[in-house]
Amino acid sequence: MEKIIQIDNNYIEDNTNFSELISELKSSFSSQDTIVPMRHHHDFANPEVNADSTLLLMPAWTPSKTAGVKIVTVSPENSQFDLPSINGTYIYLDAVKGTIKAILEAKSLTVKRTAAASALASSFLSRENASSLLMIGTGALSVNLIKAHASVRPIKNVFIWGRNFSKAQAICETLKDEDFTITAIENIQEKISDVDIISCATLSKTPLVLGGFLKAGQHVDLVGAYKKDMREADDETITKGAVYVDTFQGGLKESGDILIPLQTGILKEEDINADLFQLSSNQKTGRKNQEEITVFKSVGHALEDLAAANYFYKKYTNE
Repeated sequence: MEKIIQIDNNYIEDNTNFSELISELKSSFSSQDTIVPMRHHHDFANPEVNADSTLLLMPAWTPSKTAGVKIVTVSPENSQFDLPSINGTYIYLDAVKGTIKAILEAKSLTVKRTAAASALASSFLSRENASSLLMIGTGALSVNLIKAHASVRPIKNVFIWGRNFSKAQAICETLKDEDFTITAIENIQEKISDVDIISCATLSKTPLVLGGFLKAGQHVDLVGAYKKDMREADDETITKGAVYVDTFQGGLKESGDILIPLQTGILKEEDINADLFQLSSNQKTGRKNQEEITVFKSVGHALEDLAAANYFYKKYTNE
């Protein structure tokens, strides 16, 4: 049996070219050959810590070409063990033989593909001359979202907000040598009306992007709020914007940003313009004009994981 390659977070962090990864995702979304079942979600008892854990299985395969599955565990009480709550592994398979080709650490893989998916959407939905970005949130995704958006648009000025101002300042320090300037701000209203792109990646249960502050021509990228009771954008954002999702399969069901407006009648399913499959394959068009406000909601998809695993495997093996 061939040796199983181990691709760790350090390799993924050091060898990501967002332009290349975005191209890989676009190719995967446009071919529509990849089969992606709904993810498996299993809660299981964990009496030792008196809290349930969750096992998530996210498979995808392109027949006779590539295949893989992401295995993620969520253990909310892991802080007492000085461990992150979310841990994961990606198993990359030979789709013909069924053998394991590589095992990739899932943390960086997920962060990179998520940022790349938002940038892919931006390439269809933001204005081509978009030069300013407001990043809401200071988690692991923020640096990657900023870099990914800057790889598809001529970003010159970035502003970042977080509940912890010192974290926002630390990210400014991390990105001080990039081709754009980056500034930490103390409240969202300072800049939300002035920027071309607003990217939001938080766990907020109450909206942070308020439609009353939006102006013509902006693009809103909603990446966080992954549960049904979480929201990053209010109803006015949804009604003022042309809405797009990463996939109809998950986008209509998994996040409160879309699910709640659908349930209250603020948004109808037929009002959602397109997903990344339709945009990448030119079945549907993105931005209609320079004045339109566009809103993209991402919840993640196993196709993105497989595309990213394929990208890093080829890079690692020089294929």
